[in-house]
Amino acid sequence: MRSWREVGVFGALTLIWGTTWAAIRIGLKGFPPLTGVSVRFLIAGALLLAIAFARRVPLGRSRRERWLWLINGMTTFLVSYSVVYWAEQWVPSGLASILFATFPLWVVLIGRWALPAERPGWWRLAGVVVGFLGVAVIFSEDFERLGGEGVRLPAAVLVLGAGVSASGSVALRRWAGGISPISLAAVPMLFTGIVTGIAALALERDRALAISIAPVLATVYLAVFGSAVSFTLYFWLLARRTAIATSLVSYTAPLVAVSLGTLALDEPFTLRIALGGLLVLGGVAGVLRSAG
Repeated sequence: MRSWREVGVFGALTLIWGTTWAAIRIGLKGFPPLTGVSVRFLIAGALLLAIAFARRVPLGRSRRERWLWLINGMTTFLVSYSVVYWAEQWVPSGLASILFATFPLWVVLIGRWALPAERPGWWRLAGVVVGFLGVAVIFSEDFERLGGEGVRLPAAVLVLGAGVSASGSVALRRWAGGISPISLAAVPMLFTGIVTGIAALALERDRALAISIAPVLATVYLAVFGSAVSFTLYFWLLARRTAIATSLVSYTAPLVAVSLGTLALDEPFTLRIALGGLLVLGGVAGVLRSAG
């Protein structure tokens, strides 16, 4: 990161996305998966579209932008978040953090083909691997749950979901230059909300809603901060830094989740967490010290 503004945006993303895994689990107590995704992104997309109209943000003025709406909607939002919500019915939040932290690894793999100018050197590649190991160390106690009944398939699908999401980020990094971050987020979110809403009507009509204040507040938080605010910031940062550097928020966000557990829930801060945190910070520093 080459400016304090970029550092601030990266920090804001870390803080917001460090809380979203827990918020998703709370939301699932009231909404079935597809319904939860639909409500979240309908609210977020409508909010961003209202902002776009108020600020007269140009929308859909080129074929490239409209294609990116479809690509981004399918990869970043529709597939990846449907997978996340479905998988978190069985996968604990800590384990989900590890599995989705494969996101930067996917960015490296896909970027080698799609972003040849951003192919990482050995130093940056080592930083990506070390950062992932740090996340794995922090949540290593959750690995034993991979053998639990009904967990392996959702866990595998969650890793693939991270890959799909990574392909969306790589596509935006390559082709989204000059397009407003609000445009890149608003329409794809509405698209996701509508498609998952239709799917929910067909597939979840027999599942009762358990509406209470906590799931509703969690879903509103996910819509406003975990989606509308965070993805506008993420796309802004992605236009300025490499796809690999931007993806590292997948490593730093779990540090916030662990810190909140220690500060708010009196969960123990162990040597394992400290070591994992140092590995994460060291890996991120290793990537950012090189160009990007």
